[in-house]
Amino acid sequence: MKRALITGITGQDGSYLAELLLSSGYEVHGIKRRSSSFNTSRIDNILPDWHERAARLFLHFADLSDSTSLIKLLYRIQPDEIYHLGAQSHVKVSFELPEYTGDVTALGTIRLLEGIRELGCKTRFYQASSSEMFGTTPEYPQRETTPFRPSSPYACSKVFAHWITVNYRESYGLFACNGILFNHESPRRGETFVSRKITRAIARIRAGLQEKLFMGNLDAKRDWGYTPEYVEAMWRMMQLDSPDDFVIATGETHSVREFLESAFQYAGLDPEKYVEIDPRYFRPTEVNYLQGDASKAERILGWRPKVKFHELVRLMVDADIKLIEDELSGRPILQDSTRD
Repeated sequence: MKRALITGITGQDGSYLAELLLSSGYEVHGIKRRSSSFNTSRIDNILPDWHERAARLFLHFADLSDSTSLIKLLYRIQPDEIYHLGAQSHVKVSFELPEYTGDVTALGTIRLLEGIRELGCKTRFYQASSSEMFGTTPEYPQRETTPFRPSSPYACSKVFAHWITVNYRESYGLFACNGILFNHESPRRGETFVSRKITRAIARIRAGLQEKLFMGNLDAKRDWGYTPEYVEAMWRMMQLDSPDDFVIATGETHSVREFLESAFQYAGLDPEKYVEIDPRYFRPTEVNYLQGDASKAERILGWRPKVKFHELVRLMVDADIKLIEDELSGRPILQDSTRD
């Protein structure tokens, strides 16, 4: 039985990855930060419904800003695979908390890598890079060889994490991969991220709980994919004979405006009645166009996206409408557990 460690297991990506690994027979360990409240809603569905799989899921307190806690955990678990998904991952928040973002997102990665090196762990390491690293690069579409030009503290931190992973791979022979994932969404996306902010607002507007949706830049264009498919790409990278870096994307680009209009249209609402632009939601610097070329992943990993843009929008709208209905009726609420 393979043993995997996931940082960020309570997040969107971590929860889907945990389900995938448990379904594949892994023993799964996850890191969560100690706080005054529980933040495990995305993985709670595993515990009551999947009894045999839940017996192979373990959560541990540790923190990416504390190297001692990480080293102790690595020594105790001795994982075969490490999926490093944990980060301060909100771009706008990174402008407000740049030092914290750098400490967790950039230095958290080197703390893990140094722990692996110091302990001599025979483990495979996956680092979650981001399409935000490309920033304002003039090259389209973006591929593995496209130069980075980050435009936020978050993106700068991810560039550091990306290159330090490459450095440890080349310097110490670690099996270390970077997955450069473009935007990937699901019903488990955090409510402050633009895609979920839109679909959550639509559900609340339909239920009479919200009157307006305040938005920032609607013209930014992104390559939107479906998260369960993207975590499968992570796993495929870790099964290779030799480590490498891959762009994971759909190859299609759509604006925030298109996402918004598609979601409102599907819900039978007129966005002009409900949507207002608020300057507070604009970033100091904007990344206007991201489009990924995942041909290398298709060629080497055999990975191709299946869920298309409008299907993604519809499934997120449906999930949030059901979530609001469950909240209003008092029915028990479990995070979406669907996976292709």
